[in-house]
Amino acid sequence: MLTLKENLFYQRPHSHFTRPNCGSTACVALIRNKQLFVANAGDSRCVISRNGQAYNLSRDHKPELEAERERIQSAGSFILMGHVNGNLNLSRAIGDMKFKQNKFLPPDKQILTANPDINIVELCDDDEFIVLACDGIWDCMSSQQLVDFIREHIDTVSTKQFNIICPFENCKHHLRIAFGLSLAIAHADVVLAICFLETE
Repeated sequence: MLTLKENLFYQRPHSHFTRPNCGSTACVALIRNKQLFVANAGDSRCVISRNGQAYNLSRDHKPELEAERERIQSAGSFILMGHVNGNLNLSRAIGDMKFKQNKFLPPDKQILTANPDINIVELCDDDEFIVLACDGIWDCMSSQQLVDFIREHIDTVSTKQFNIICPFENCKHHLRIAFGLSLAIAHADVVLAICFLETE
């Protein structure tokens, strides 16, 4: 016969959720006056181009990070070859409920948490654009490579959308870039949004 504590564990905090048991990262940017607010949970990333220099405004939540590793292990899990339980290669996400089943831990202490990091940046006249993209981009391009790629094509096309094959090895996805407006695209495991900042 199970004790009350054991029974609570087997009931699990999210046992009322049914399949599918999938998840998603989240990376959000909000501009208010001259401030940029960035919230991130997972391995999607926000980058700003400031005079052509790429600056990461979010941190990729990977299991190898010390704080992430400590939370994962304290929750009773393990990391194998950079993957949580040998399965998931990120350490924060919305959903993925099977990693959030410990009845005795608050949401921010579960194996996976959806708690975002929040960053606030003061915008300046040197800021050109921000990019939000998932790991399908960052697995084959660095932040600086993507900023260079976008800047290289700003003056070579009209204001219409265009397609171009990513020139970097192991990245065969199409990038669609729109000028003057934000554009979000989804292609297989690639999601990319570019917002060009207007100076007053």
